[in-house]
Amino acid sequence: MRELSFQNITTDFINDPVFIEKNIEVAILRLDKIHPVISGNKWFKLQLYIEEAKRLQKKTIVTYGGAWSNHIIAAAAACKDNDFNSIGIIRGEKPAKISTTLFYAQGFGMILFYTSRDDFKNKKVPEAVTGEDLYVIPEGGYGMLGANGAATILNHCEKKYFSHFCCAVGTGTMMAGLIQSTSKDQQVTGISVMKNNNELEIKIKSLLQAEKQFRLFHEYHFGGYAKYTPELITFMNNFYKQTNIPLDFVYTGKLIFAVFDLVQQNFFPPKSKLLLIHSGGLQGNASLEKGTLIY
Repeated sequence: MRELSFQNITTDFINDPVFIEKNIEVAILRLDKIHPVISGNKWFKLQLYIEEAKRLQKKTIVTYGGAWSNHIIAAAAACKDNDFNSIGIIRGEKPAKISTTLFYAQGFGMILFYTSRDDFKNKKVPEAVTGEDLYVIPEGGYGMLGANGAATILNHCEKKYFSHFCCAVGTGTMMAGLIQSTSKDQQVTGISVMKNNNELEIKIKSLLQAEKQFRLFHEYHFGGYAKYTPELITFMNNFYKQTNIPLDFVYTGKLIFAVFDLVQQNFFPPKSKLLLIHSGGLQGNASLEKGTLIY
């Protein structure tokens, strides 16, 4: 498998008339370019867990996710690269045909166990998954190790240049890391991709080592997690035509749409310098009907 290529990370500025009119600079940190599978923010959230599992001399890593989980496929690939066995506990019953994500996760050697939504919510480990050599990584890498790993994301840009950092938010792990690694004069804004994710702010605050201010928006979920509308798809296709930057409909599409809308609403003051985090996840687009996206 191809090695992680951090040197491929670029900061791509977007020259859109809306941003020019509002006197705002906007750039995207292209974490999606580091690896075809362990792309975006995934390795940053996984890295310290992997290091701890090695230090504890564990042999098998167990983690959780849904049928199209970026975390599941990234964890499977990372385990293969680091000589761990891997087990994925998947939300819901096994379908007649598994997703492309789970198919490739199995290809990386991950053994899958399907569990009820209640058991998944309670993070119950199936009875068949036993042994002293197991190391559990929470869903989405949520936890202090995940946040501390995500805090290193901004080492790959000119962090001091930017006044605002924006990201899509699932578990809140990456956002907590970004908040940790920015100064009190810099603002971190998160776009929740889930509907009714009311505990998100609490989850983020629980990962912070010191009290810091941040902003969360909950109205850009387009119907809920992994939901989308024709408006979002049209926006993503037009954005690609303009910038040649591919987005996914679960996370980054919603993030970039939200930023355009917030800029038009004058949420960001003139002369703001925004850095948007491209968190990868492009593999999720495989669930869309062929031809939905132009890339």
